[in-house]
Amino acid sequence: MSLNKKSVDDINVKGKRVLVRCDFNVPLKDGVITDETRIVAALPTIQKLLNDGGKVILCSHLGKVKNGPNEGESLAPVAAALEKKLGKKVTFVADYNVTGEAATAAVAAMKEGDVVLLQNTRFRGKEETKPTEAGDAFAKELADLADVYVCDAFGSAHRAHASVAGVTKFITEKGGENVVGYLMQKEIDFLGNAVENPVRPFVAILGGAKVADKLAVIDNLLEKADTLIIGGGMAYTFLKAKGYEIGLSMLDETKIDYCKDMMAKAEKLGKKLLLPVDAVTIKEFPNPIDAPVKTVTVDADSIPADREGCDIGPKSRELFAEAIASAKTVVWNGPMGVFENPTLAAGTLAVAEALANSDATTIIGGGDSAAAVNQMGLGDKMSHISTGGGASLEFLEGKVLPGVAAADDK
Repeated sequence: MSLNKKSVDDINVKGKRVLVRCDFNVPLKDGVITDETRIVAALPTIQKLLNDGGKVILCSHLGKVKNGPNEGESLAPVAAALEKKLGKKVTFVADYNVTGEAATAAVAAMKEGDVVLLQNTRFRGKEETKPTEAGDAFAKELADLADVYVCDAFGSAHRAHASVAGVTKFITEKGGENVVGYLMQKEIDFLGNAVENPVRPFVAILGGAKVADKLAVIDNLLEKADTLIIGGGMAYTFLKAKGYEIGLSMLDETKIDYCKDMMAKAEKLGKKLLLPVDAVTIKEFPNPIDAPVKTVTVDADSIPADREGCDIGPKSRELFAEAIASAKTVVWNGPMGVFENPTLAAGTLAVAEALANSDATTIIGGGDSAAAVNQMGLGDKMSHISTGGGASLEFLEGKVLPGVAAADDK
C-alpha cells in the first residue's frame, strides 16, 4: 500500500463541492456531547477547505445504530457544536435517508464557504456495504453530491464502508479527486511510516489483556522492530511458554505454542523480545476496580499458585525504560497492567514516563494506551497519539486500510 497520498494541500477546491468523511463518533449523554475532542480534531481540515472557497459537505457515522435510525444517534448535536466552533451556520440535513431530496436541495443551494452536515451515515443501513449493490448505490449517491472527496476519518479507515472507501470509485469516474485530510495525513506520517520506514533503533511495546487480540501485530512487529517489549495480561502466556509458574495470572492455553514460535522467531531474526522479569501480584481482583488492593512483588518465574500477576514490577519497569531510552522510534499499544487501579498502574505510568522523557519519535497506538497517557497528563509529551483503535492495530499488523488505499497517490 502506497503511503504517499494526495492531501488537501494538493488540490484546488474553489467553487467545488467537497464531501468530507469525518469521525464525529462522539460520546453523547442525554443528547449532550460529553467529549468534543473528535470535533476539534476535524476543524483544521474543514477550515482549510472553507478558506480555499470550497462548498463543504460533511458526513460521519455515530454509534453502532443496531435497531435502525433514532434521534438518540442523530448528528444534530454535532451540527450545533460545529456552528459554535466554526462561528458560522452549519445546515444540518436531518433526513434519515442521508442522501435524499433534502440533501440534494441543501447542496444545490450552497455558496462558496458554506457548510452542510449530512445525517448519520449508518442510518442508511447500507453504510457497511452488505450487500455490495446496496452499498454501491449509497456510495454513488454520496458521490453525486460532490466534485471532490476528502477522507479524514482514520478511526474508520480500516472499514471498506460506502462513505469511507466505496464513494471514491464514483468520484474518480466523474473525474474528481480523492485525497486525505490533515488528521489522516498525520496518522499516515507517524503510524504508517513508523512501521514501514522507521528511524532505528525501533522499539515496539505491546500490552493489553489477550495474546489472541494481537497475534498478527506481534508477528508483523517482530519483522519490523529491533526490540519488541511485551507486558500486560498477554505477557503471562509468554512466561508460561517459557515454562514458568504463573499462578492465577491470565493465560490463553491455546496460544502457548504460538508464543513459543514467536520467541524462536525473535531469536532467529536476531531481535530482542523483552518480557517482564518481575510481577506485581494480588490475591483477588479489586471490586470496584479502583478499590485499594494489597500487592506482593515477585520474580516472573515464581508467581505463587494462589496469586495473579496484574502489573509489571520495578525491575521490569527499569528494563523496559532502558530499552526505550536507546530508541529513535517507539510505538506503544496496550497497558502494562490493570491501569484503571491506581496501585496497579505503576508499570503503565513508568512506560509512559520513559516515553515522555525520550528523544525518540513516540507514537501511541490509540485505545487504552491513549487513554492512559492522557489520564496521566503526559499526552502533550508524545509525538503522536493515534485517533483510531482498530485502525491503528491494523496498521501495526501491516494490513492495507481501505480508507487509506482508496485515496489518490501523489
